[in-house]
Amino acid sequence: MTELAALDAVTEAVESGAGLPEVVRAAARALDASLAVTDAAGATLAVAARSSADERALLAKGDRVVVLPLRLADAVVGSLHMRARTEPSASLQRLLLTIIGSEVERVRAPDRASQEAAGEFLRALLARELGGGEEILARARQLSLEISDGATVVVARARPQAPTEEGWRERVRAAVERGARAVAGRSIAALAERDGAAGAEVILLVPGGDDGLAARAADAVLRELQAGLAGYAFAVGRSRIAEDPGELPRAAAEALLAVNVADGRGTGAGGSAGGGDGERQDVPLAFEQTGAYRLLLSTMSENPRELQRFYAETVEPLVAYDEQYETDLVTTLETFLDADGNVAGTAQRLFTHRHTVYYRLERIRELSGLDVGSSDGREKLSLGLKAMRVLGIASARGPASEAGAGGGRVPRGSGRRG
Repeated sequence: MTELAALDAVTEAVESGAGLPEVVRAAARALDASLAVTDAAGATLAVAARSSADERALLAKGDRVVVLPLRLADAVVGSLHMRARTEPSASLQRLLLTIIGSEVERVRAPDRASQEAAGEFLRALLARELGGGEEILARARQLSLEISDGATVVVARARPQAPTEEGWRERVRAAVERGARAVAGRSIAALAERDGAAGAEVILLVPGGDDGLAARAADAVLRELQAGLAGYAFAVGRSRIAEDPGELPRAAAEALLAVNVADGRGTGAGGSAGGGDGERQDVPLAFEQTGAYRLLLSTMSENPRELQRFYAETVEPLVAYDEQYETDLVTTLETFLDADGNVAGTAQRLFTHRHTVYYRLERIRELSGLDVGSSDGREKLSLGLKAMRVLGIASARGPASEAGAGGGRVPRGSGRRG
């Protein structure tokens, strides 16, 4: 890549408003280097590395890593950690340092809340442990967050598709925060640490009443996850604007519902650097796009026991069976309903034989007492699946170990088929 073409890519990233992470990735290509950017306090703002080991080496100032100050006039606004594969020209390096420094100054948020305090606040929102709007507003102001004009909640989920390294959940949290802050500098993120949460689940608060800004922040989160984490599947859900601080617990529930729906549809996005095998989620799912699920959210708020009871009477036996025997009844049911009850279409989507689908549908009837061949049975099972998503229950997603219609099941731990 010529220097002119390299600068064009960086300039395009700046002009498009894609954010600091995208600018740093373009700069890494221009310099033929791995890069990490930290602010003046040492917080990591952006990373463009080839692997998690490369990222750790950059931030730890490892072998062949050069740390360069990012300056605006006489002020140092951050540092660029660089491990170059070829020697960059001094003029290109100096120009890119200036561009990156300007981006850091634009997005940095002074007086940011500590990660621990932000985590406590966000988890309390998700668990509905805070009082009314005045208490929420006061807690937010203690964190230097101004949410009187509104705020949006985003929930991002990452599932590893291969063995992971220690600390991978924190890497997911950091990637979510980096992506959001590239667009909305005062966003805060924390690991949800919710009982029953699948994979790594991060809750993000984007201050402000601008729905377009919140949507761009959610898009940036997904891009950063895809670019920075290989071998994962992702799902991202976004709430409506909470115009009053007292509505933030509702917004947290909406974002959680949206990510549950996205996750349940199998729209996880593999990381771009040799990522997972899942279908890519090209855009985050907004609460307004969850369709009939929205009707069940009010039931969850007003009468959660009734929703739990309906789930128990319909889909729970299938989830328990899948968990015990590593089968795929829930996924088969979802696919069958998505295929409008067409067995051949279900088999094609699942890459399996029609006899296997018939066998699984019969097992679903035996376990649930509901016949997918009847409209009433399909309706109840469909609502049961929706109740499962609203309740935040993840299916086992294990591959079935059948051999046609007469196939048996392989119990957990007794030689699962790949």
